[in-house]
Amino acid sequence: MTNPVYNFSAGPATLPKEVMLKAQAEFVDFRGIGFGLIEASHRGPAFQQIIDEAEADLREIAGIPDTYSVLFLQGGASTQFAMIPMNLMVDGKPALYADTGAWAAKALKEAKLFGDARAVFSGKQDNYTTIAPSTEWEGMTGDAAYLYICSNNTIFGTQYHDVPEIDGVPLIADMSSDILCRPFDVNKFGMFFAGAQKNLGPAGVTVVVIRKDLAERAKASIPTMLNYNTHIDTGSMFNTPPVFAIYMVGLVLKWIKEKGGLAAMDKANRAKAALLYDFIDHSDAYYGPANPANRSLMNVTFRLNNPDLEPAFIEQASAIGLKSLKGHRSVGGMRASIYNAMPKAGVEKLVEFMADFAKKNA
Repeated sequence: MTNPVYNFSAGPATLPKEVMLKAQAEFVDFRGIGFGLIEASHRGPAFQQIIDEAEADLREIAGIPDTYSVLFLQGGASTQFAMIPMNLMVDGKPALYADTGAWAAKALKEAKLFGDARAVFSGKQDNYTTIAPSTEWEGMTGDAAYLYICSNNTIFGTQYHDVPEIDGVPLIADMSSDILCRPFDVNKFGMFFAGAQKNLGPAGVTVVVIRKDLAERAKASIPTMLNYNTHIDTGSMFNTPPVFAIYMVGLVLKWIKEKGGLAAMDKANRAKAALLYDFIDHSDAYYGPANPANRSLMNVTFRLNNPDLEPAFIEQASAIGLKSLKGHRSVGGMRASIYNAMPKAGVEKLVEFMADFAKKNA
């Protein structure tokens, strides 16, 4: 029997093995229709059932009420950086952004192309290792069009554990790397979205959940494909949707339900993160750059006290089946992405290797 391989990639990322096997079994002949879903018309009954079930399961898992629309779009989360200000900015009102890393910074840059977009917080001076409490942010105003955050930063390994709020101001969140990792109150958000390729499925589809009354802000001058109402009115099928990616999201959602929903995901994710962070904190060989109060449950960033050993660490880890541990090219070091689908056994094997590596290189 070959040793198992654990994929710690930040995205596209590991998927549940049960989901992959289900997709494999249905790939050539999808549930008796005689051909694969990837070949099927998006207007046919097979796919209509898939997208309807995916929306229903997401609503059930996250507790999304009927006052919100659920959309399956293309263009990745990066397209949302532009769609959000295009649709939701209001003349005479600022759009507020919390800059907690690369993705929030890119979103702010796009928003400035469309109007008055301002940073109320920037963690850049601390190399994005800390998210200050929102009570310390500057320029928070109830007159804002919206407040934008990125709930988890894959590069620097930080995450919000309490969401900021301004009475009457819609909160918008990029949840690409931590969606459905824990329970959350949908009603605190005007909109949230996620590129699927970390916790939901493969690359190719972006899930957008937006309050219906908020979508009505969109001006008639917005290009058709970039107007949220276009996709609300057509059930995410104004043009050909990413059929197979949505199918995979649907399978992942059913897997989450079978595992016990968000409470079960939260319990498992906290146990995995605690195992890895506890080892790092009690090791003389490793350290974690992220502020402990802001540590991510999804992306554990760490360094060796002797950085010259890091290339050897990554190479030797890969050789025994611990893959994709190299940190983002902008920061270096190591990063273990432990999304919902990463089994605890993968984290246990990583900790075992880390201990052995430290001992051999003491």
